[in-house]
Amino acid sequence: MGPRKLVDDVVEQLSLPQVVETSRHDQPGYWRDDPMTLLAKANFQGVAFGTGLQVYANMILPAIEQAQHEVILVTCFWARSSTLDDLNTTLQTLSARAVQDGRQIRVRICFSSSSLWQKLLQTSSVDGRHWSSTRWRQDLGLPSEAEVPGLDLRVKSIFQLPFSVMHPKFVIIDRQTILLPSCNVSWEVWFEGCLSMDGPVVRQFVRFWLEFWADSDDRVDVTDGDTQVSQQCKLVSSASKGLLSSAELNAASVDTLFLPSPHHRFSVPWLTSDRPPPTPLNIYLLTLISRAEREVHVQTPNLTFGPCIEALLAACKRGVQVTVFTSRRLMVLEQIVTAGTTTARCVQNLVKQHKRLLSTAKDVSHEDLEAGLMRTGPGRLVVKYYEPRGDGGLNEPQQSHVKLTIVDGSIAVFGSGNMDRASWHTSQELGLALTSKDVVGTVTRCLNEAMDGRTIVHYDSTAVVDTWS
Repeated sequence: MGPRKLVDDVVEQLSLPQVVETSRHDQPGYWRDDPMTLLAKANFQGVAFGTGLQVYANMILPAIEQAQHEVILVTCFWARSSTLDDLNTTLQTLSARAVQDGRQIRVRICFSSSSLWQKLLQTSSVDGRHWSSTRWRQDLGLPSEAEVPGLDLRVKSIFQLPFSVMHPKFVIIDRQTILLPSCNVSWEVWFEGCLSMDGPVVRQFVRFWLEFWADSDDRVDVTDGDTQVSQQCKLVSSASKGLLSSAELNAASVDTLFLPSPHHRFSVPWLTSDRPPPTPLNIYLLTLISRAEREVHVQTPNLTFGPCIEALLAACKRGVQVTVFTSRRLMVLEQIVTAGTTTARCVQNLVKQHKRLLSTAKDVSHEDLEAGLMRTGPGRLVVKYYEPRGDGGLNEPQQSHVKLTIVDGSIAVFGSGNMDRASWHTSQELGLALTSKDVVGTVTRCLNEAMDGRTIVHYDSTAVVDTWS
């Protein structure tokens, strides 16, 4: 199935009356009456992989420092950390330049979770909590207003009890440039990734932010057509140091589909249906995997969502090669609470069912050979766990936190969503699907370079088949 037919299929599903009605109260939900508005062109500048600190230091903070008018930073988890220290230094530098120029630069920081206490006290309203300068200085570790006089700084958090976090992570510079990282502002030394881009797709991110996070006076045009930021982001990407891997993309006018997934109230996994809410991201991912013709690569921190596992098995059954890359022990307690299971248990079940497919195919193949028929057997399944290098030192990523799905070497989905039940049922997520063999090829090469020596094969069906030969 070609990319255009795939998009048409997804748009058709999103336009079904029952889907429109089911999502009637989703926030945001501005695409409900016309899903085609989620289509946009993008100019991809660069890609990078490393720890969260490395991604911020080499891609995000240099871009923030060069902002002329406005910085919008959206993240999920916020914690005192080296990343926050570097962000504070960047904000102070930005403020000093603004003061020198005789103006203020707008900075909007949006997050969902900083501590258990914050979440317990957080209002359940999607209007969220606006943090005063005193509280953001004392509780969040940000500079006080007096320390950044050149910034019009506001901080807002949104969280809904018990488990509905706002999980997207993105940075908008002057409403012209987007940085789309997988990392939070936190102390976690995890394997992360980031894409930088500009072009019409920026309007998608801006509208999403305006519809959900922004205050009424944020609905203004803050740019003057300056293209300096886009050029500097591109140079930052190519000159990166300290990253595990990075590359310029220089890809113009790439087809993309913006994929929001609004949050929903928590439901107990064993008492409710596993059918996920029909959000653009959920529908697109399941449709994409179901239409795969040759190969599917899924990189996810966790794998606990039944329909995803079923979709991957169905792809194998069609003869598609499937590679799953995940973490062995990442947020295990959270998995149990939100999904009633763990990644390790789900991987074990996935492998067990794939072996059953192989066994069934082996028996059928013998019958077909006797009848003079040829059949295509199940696709190869490879499951890998992240394994930090032993010689990596203090900066060695300890877990993989990248969320990336690649199909047939030409379509990729990058964003905040995991292949776990929390991402598909409860938390707000955001993904971006792109169609480009060149971009996907460079991202894949960059990813493989960064992952070199950091994987352990848990299961490879080729070895199973070889034992039958």
